[in-house]
Amino acid sequence: MSGDSADVIPDYLHLHLKDDSQGDIASEFSSISRRSSTFTGFSSQGSYYKRGRTGPYLEGNLRLLETINSKSMEREFNSDVMCCRFNHDGSHLAVGLCDGTIKIFNALSGQQLYTLSDEDTNKCRLPVTQIRFQPFAEGGKSEYTHIIIATYASGHIKFWHYTSGMCLSTINEVRQILALTVNPEGTHILTAGAEPQINMYDLETRKKVATMEPSDGYDIMDGHRFRVFALQYNPNHPHIFISGGWDDTVQYWDDRKTHSVKKFTGPHLCGDALDIDPIHNHILTGSWRKSHVLQIWDFASAVKIKDVPQDALNHSQLYCAQWLGRDSIICGGTNQNMARIIDRGTLNTTGQLVDLPQGVYCIDNDRQGTTPKIAVGSNRFVYLLRAEKKQFS
Repeated sequence: MSGDSADVIPDYLHLHLKDDSQGDIASEFSSISRRSSTFTGFSSQGSYYKRGRTGPYLEGNLRLLETINSKSMEREFNSDVMCCRFNHDGSHLAVGLCDGTIKIFNALSGQQLYTLSDEDTNKCRLPVTQIRFQPFAEGGKSEYTHIIIATYASGHIKFWHYTSGMCLSTINEVRQILALTVNPEGTHILTAGAEPQINMYDLETRKKVATMEPSDGYDIMDGHRFRVFALQYNPNHPHIFISGGWDDTVQYWDDRKTHSVKKFTGPHLCGDALDIDPIHNHILTGSWRKSHVLQIWDFASAVKIKDVPQDALNHSQLYCAQWLGRDSIICGGTNQNMARIIDRGTLNTTGQLVDLPQGVYCIDNDRQGTTPKIAVGSNRFVYLLRAEKKQFS
């Protein structure tokens, strides 16, 4: 069943929602973080050490640049990876962990630079669910530089000055927050999570300025009815954003209005698997299910363009997906724990990181140049990769 057109909630979703751990990264991490892993990581030559496993390994045109938290770094990095994000120029990589700690790394060398935690995070020890670097203009206010915004399963939103390690302010939504995004102008953030409401905050005052939600009646679906896992502004339309989650809809919103303005039905999002290509105005969705996992949609018409086929040998239920430069897609998930790069034109797999110690719950790329650097998070490791064209002699 594709579920790409019906405006009803499919039967499998009701069954899926009976257990809160199904397709819920935060709950799944709370469980798997208590289990030890036998994997110890890639060697510097790109091969791997193993005890009782056959992987991970690279296929195709992917090259391993660095493994963060290799065996020698075990004491510094001792909790599972929940989310990751490059800063605006790709020099820093922020990694959010299952125990509520954030680590900042040099994205070139993999060296750990800063650790962020405070009384709240040490007391709750719940996962960091999303991270964004606060945008700042060159020549703008100096206090806006080196700030990251982080959301937590505890319901906290924290604004960190990461070079000093100071938490500048904290908001508590008293709900599990699962999604975070910043508007294109860098003036507001949106948060969403375990409840259907989407909150908007002013970045300067850090005060809530709006709440977007569905109508009270169930005869119209102008908003979400279940958990929301992904938020994404359209870079070409500063007030328009989309959202997705467990109710198998992608909702379109104008942040000046209370209810969503339109929707399409189909994707079953359970992670940060929603992206917009500003050049072609295409939406990418990744679904945590057995089939129709990766799909491309036209933003303007809200109509599906195509299904991206699974790899012939390695299938995965997706937690995360992004456009990768102008020509590729990257996605990652569970079942067969892997990250995969796909050529946008042919829809063929061009590279894979396969047989990871756990599922891929987060990916990001640095958005620099034609071959962006890629971060893939699995278990207690972040793999820094780059896709390179094959050289033929």
